Amino acid sequence: MRTAWLKIRMGLCVLLLFAVIYALLIVIATFTGAGTPIIYALLAFVVVGIQFFIGPKIVERSMRVRYVLEREQPELHRMVTELAMKAGIPKPRVGISEIPIPNAFAFGTSKKKARVCVTRRLMEMLKRDELEAVIGHELSHIKNRDMVVITALSVIPMICYFIYFSFFWSGIFGGMGGGRNREGALPMMAIALIAFIVYFISNLIVLYVSRIREYYADAGSAELTRKPHELASALYKMIYGSARAKPEKVKKEMESMRAFFAADPVTARNDLKDLRAADLNKDGKIDEYELRAFAESAKVSRADRMMEFFSTHPNPVSRVKRLGAYL
Repeated sequence: MRTAWLKIRMGLCVLLLFAVIYALLIVIATFTGAGTPIIYALLAFVVVGIQFFIGPKIVERSMRVRYVLEREQPELHRMVTELAMKAGIPKPRVGISEIPIPNAFAFGTSKKKARVCVTRRLMEMLKRDELEAVIGHELSHIKNRDMVVITALSVIPMICYFIYFSFFWSGIFGGMGGGRNREGALPMMAIALIAFIVYFISNLIVLYVSRIREYYADAGSAELTRKPHELASALYKMIYGSARAKPEKVKKEMESMRAFFAADPVTARNDLKDLRAADLNKDGKIDEYELRAFAESAKVSRADRMMEFFSTHPNPVSRVKRLGAYL
């Protein structure tokens, strides 16, 4: 039931975003009598389409991915094979990411062309059940097709920004002529302002969908492995590893790839402070009892809830608390 509600929210966000951009284009076309907004919309779709097809290569290069054969990583391949069968999806291509930060991620343009990758640091840090829970999370992203959803939704803020940019500068240059030109420039500036507001709001909705898909994949992992505490423990270790990762230059380079991290490396140090309370016996992991206790007692501050609005990832305390509900 919880999984169904997450799916419903994601679907409603998709409908809302496309309804908003459709309404914006209709308003602009009505007041200007021109097809210019449609042209920018088509341009944005073309850009996103190109990004969609070359995206996997960009991810491979940025995350330093090397695909491995079964004879190289038999246990990893076995884990992916078993979980993919449980999830009812084709086995994705398996890779190792050569970055010094514990992480796992999935990407691709479809279920058949999906890839799942882990870093060596992650494999060193996690026990088998923890790694299995993380891979279950990534395979759930593939099963849910949320990579395609995010790619499709990312076009909406882009369209709004193109419209804002176009009408803003048209208004600026049009107003320089004075007289009638200045009168014509006012509607242009008004449309630019509306487009910018819609751009800001639509960007927040896309971030919200990004956070929902993480909750959704967490639920999928819990369903596949029946061990939500292992995913909570893995997240705790990943955040710890990201907070301690060196050099800092690597973390800065990875900032543009934040959406491809299971735990946000940029906020890892602050996240670690919040999650330490879950590790009651200070053994560096979260067991079933600790997860249950943390889920019942932990609270998220109002400031953290506000900051979450501008994040690609859910607040880790909220995320771990929700995992406790799957016990």
